[in-house]
Amino acid sequence: MLNAIWAALILIGIICGAWLGKMEAVTQQSVMAAKAAVTLSLGLLGIMAFWLGIMNIAREAGLLRYLARAIRPLMTRLFPDVPGDHPAMSMMIMNMSANMLGLGNAATPFGLKAMSELDSLNENKGTATNAMALFLAINTSSVALLPTGVIAVRAAMGSTNPTGIVFTTLIATLFSTTVAIFMAKTLQRLPRYRLPPVDRSTEATEMSPSTSVEKEALEQQKISQAAGTKKGEEGKEGEEGKEGEEGKEGGEEDKVTQIETYEASTDLEPPSYGPILQFVFWGGLLSGGIAHMAGGWFEATFSYIGSAAGGPQAVTDALAYPAISMFALAKDIISFWLLPIIMAWFILYGITRGVKVYSALVEGAKEGFDIAIKIIPYLVAILVAIGMFRASGALEILIGMIGPAVQWFGMPPEALPMALMRPLSGSGAFGIMADTMTAHGPDGLIGMMVSTFQGSTETTFYVMALYFGVVQVKKTRHTLIACLSADLVGIIAAVWICRVMFG
Repeated sequence: MLNAIWAALILIGIICGAWLGKMEAVTQQSVMAAKAAVTLSLGLLGIMAFWLGIMNIAREAGLLRYLARAIRPLMTRLFPDVPGDHPAMSMMIMNMSANMLGLGNAATPFGLKAMSELDSLNENKGTATNAMALFLAINTSSVALLPTGVIAVRAAMGSTNPTGIVFTTLIATLFSTTVAIFMAKTLQRLPRYRLPPVDRSTEATEMSPSTSVEKEALEQQKISQAAGTKKGEEGKEGEEGKEGEEGKEGGEEDKVTQIETYEASTDLEPPSYGPILQFVFWGGLLSGGIAHMAGGWFEATFSYIGSAAGGPQAVTDALAYPAISMFALAKDIISFWLLPIIMAWFILYGITRGVKVYSALVEGAKEGFDIAIKIIPYLVAILVAIGMFRASGALEILIGMIGPAVQWFGMPPEALPMALMRPLSGSGAFGIMADTMTAHGPDGLIGMMVSTFQGSTETTFYVMALYFGVVQVKKTRHTLIACLSADLVGIIAAVWICRVMFG
């Protein structure tokens, strides 16, 4: 499906460019989009390297397993093919949590790592598993509790109610996530989208000894295992018994699961100063935050009093107005405080558990470089196709064709470009949203609607190219249909709830 859509975007873009006389723009965009894809990958490299390093600290401290256990009942129902203690569970939880809070930069490394861990369970390499498809569907329709980016744009554009889209976004994403789960679970059962059977004969052939050297090595391994077994039975309670048991399990070392590698190290020695360090840091952070808010309140209040007209009534009126709004406080905390606090919490937890945090971060960060290199070809392919389709004028033609139809269920034609662009390009949709709110105002029906579109849907094609690119998946099965179904329902739900509240 994705192959057909990609080819259609390219070919339709070229044809429309020829008919509309925009071949120069199509050509230029193909070059610029390819360059932008590489630049984007390099920009992601630093973010992924750092946050994968932070997560490696949490891994060595055993924190990810605790987080996974807390939400295991729900996750195991959604992902029955993924063991409850597998590291993929932890990464998916962190990705979904970051998306809910609007922390897209932090969510991407977790999502890429989650996809890599899911691929470790994949017996059909190059084909998306049921867990991969469901994770991507949920990722592109994730429930949004606080779309901070859109709220900030609305506030900057002079909205009198910048947080007015919080409720509409929540309702729209609840609908879209529900449909994403339903479609992914339903489609995976259809004969067309069932996973192909695993060819065990290839594995058996690869594992069978083909040379005399391999046969001799296999025989030596069997002898060692037998000797270890015998030795273990003779002295199970002594040191020799322990060595014997290790010898017995020597042939199974390659089958140790990744779950064990993600457990907390048993030889860690928590430092005695750990609780003191925790108390000093969090106490200093809390007192600093209180001092910051108090200072801002006094400064704003006295500034207001100084500018007010003289008299007791003016002072009373000035004090009656809150100097700092709850929105400004929440936005400040989410936008600028939350990520450093999460970072500090992981680091402090690792220190108190005895983890060498710097070394752990460097080791985990090395994975970010490998991931960034793998995704470059996939980003180049999808961004070039979308850029050529836009530059050719094909998007405007599509809008003109289906514009009258969308008016039937309540969507203004002015909001249609945003709905069509959102699954294709995040930056393009962001520009359309800003342009639409500039023309029609941020607090009108159209402004509220495009803001809700931006906060409640995701760039489906970009996310699929990014996440599947990192694990070299080419057969996406039912993933695209599930994601686009969720996008469509999210748009319809956004139109409905905005009509109810603001129409």
